Amino acid sequence: MQRGVIKMFDHLKGYGFIESEEGDDLYFSKNDLHPKSRNVLLREGLKVGFDVRREMKGDRAVNVRVLST
Repeated sequence: MQRGVIKMFDHLKGYGFIESEEGDDLYFSKNDLHPKSRNVLLREGLKVGFDVRREMKGDRAVNVRVLST
């Protein structure tokens, strides 16, 4: 599991970006949230853990779990 912080999340469009500890920005959508984290209000600076899925368009954060609220 990698760690990072939410850099941006658009609640209306349902997607955002996570800045990983390595400094990479990873795309994620509300569908990529772990079931236990789906009821948390996502905001900038929120610490998260996630897995990375390699896709043709680039790396994507999946199984995103909120570590602190």
